[in-house]
Amino acid sequence: MMLAKYLIRMSVLATVLVVCGTIATAEPLPASTRPPNIVFLLADDLGWTGLGCYGSDFYETPRLDALAASGVKFTQAYAACTVCSPTRASIMTGMYPARLRLTDFIPGQEKATAPLLIPDWTQALLPKYVTLAEALRTGGYRTGHIGKWHLNGRGQLAAGTLPKDQGFDVSIDSPPGTRGYTLPRNVRSSTGTSFVTDWLTDQACDFIQQSQDHPFFLYLAYHVPHTPIEGREDLVDYFSGKVNPTAIHNNPVYAAMVASLDQSVGRVLDQLGHLGLRDNTIVVFTSDNGGLTMRNGIHDRFTENLPLRRGKGSAYEGGVRVPLIMNWPGVTRMNSVCDEPVMSIDFYPTLLEVATVDGDADHSAAVDGVSLVPLLKNPRHSMSRNLFWHYPHYHAGGDAPYSAIRSGDLKLIEFHEPIELDQDEPVHLYDLAQDVGETRDLIKSMPDEARELRLQLHAWRRRIDAQMPISR
Repeated sequence: MMLAKYLIRMSVLATVLVVCGTIATAEPLPASTRPPNIVFLLADDLGWTGLGCYGSDFYETPRLDALAASGVKFTQAYAACTVCSPTRASIMTGMYPARLRLTDFIPGQEKATAPLLIPDWTQALLPKYVTLAEALRTGGYRTGHIGKWHLNGRGQLAAGTLPKDQGFDVSIDSPPGTRGYTLPRNVRSSTGTSFVTDWLTDQACDFIQQSQDHPFFLYLAYHVPHTPIEGREDLVDYFSGKVNPTAIHNNPVYAAMVASLDQSVGRVLDQLGHLGLRDNTIVVFTSDNGGLTMRNGIHDRFTENLPLRRGKGSAYEGGVRVPLIMNWPGVTRMNSVCDEPVMSIDFYPTLLEVATVDGDADHSAAVDGVSLVPLLKNPRHSMSRNLFWHYPHYHAGGDAPYSAIRSGDLKLIEFHEPIELDQDEPVHLYDLAQDVGETRDLIKSMPDEARELRLQLHAWRRRIDAQMPISR
């Protein structure tokens, strides 16, 4: 794999010369013959109901709502993990976090009083994996990372783990001196604000401008609406005047963060349109995990994921079910809705198929995801597969280490220690079609189904050599 990855990089260097953040090839490809551009927009901690088109009763997201109306809105899309770094790794590799052994946010957290010890997991996306950016570069794509990465290692694991080591020609995050979401005093966005999301959007639009003569992959990984909860002042003022105390969503600062996200998406789409690129660009928008609702056993009122149970860090739907919009002009149809369960592991094979790029054969053979292109063409297409999660860690969101499987409408969660005093069974079963809020445990009424799902979950863990927590 390492040799194959080296040869890929040498091949790219022989055909694509990158100078000062711009690309130079012998001759720009005619627009009519280029493969589609790819714009991947990743929100941070945005829950399933965090957009207007997903049912928010307070947040305003007109640009994302319009994007969904002109493409496919997925109602049962999942992050591969309940926290960020593992999901981001799954997007970059197409593999389950447990296969990568990157199973918590980097650098993770300890719980000194916990009865279980977490495994010795890998706190970086190792360079032996062929990332989505590296694979697309073999197909002539210019690759740009803007915003959050959160996959680089520290100390002995640092080498080869930054975005430019992992296939990105351009990599830009917040400028030095940024505090939270506030830019340094001498830095302003092109719109005149000191809000970091606006400045990063400038960089994304510049990348599109510089790349317009060639196929490109833009990975714009937002920081919003992750903590600290800080909104742009004008937007906070706007939403403060619209608060409805009886609404499910009623935090004006959080609403301002979501609005700034939506405005950023709108500016990116406008740039594509201005340059005549929109009709040949697939746009993907999703989140790395659910919205944060609880820390250290206390319910935080940042946001809410209802009707889903709980949020970021938990084993329940609120922790892993996320919004997903995919818009591919000429392929996706207006107002399409897809109810098929899909996961972040699926983006890797999907985008390689969109780009007509084969990628590395050895890496692709180990990919866990499947292409979603059939669903983009026909949202009623059925995948007929199981989805899995494995989180051998503790989280401030409140849950103990767990594994889970979704098969059809049934979801089984196996906790590796009970998390509530009144629980004598560490295994729970829910029918998501009838009970999306996971309020009715069917473990005693459907013992045969639970037993079969548990066997399949254990077999999957063995197959990918998942690391398990151990007793102290």
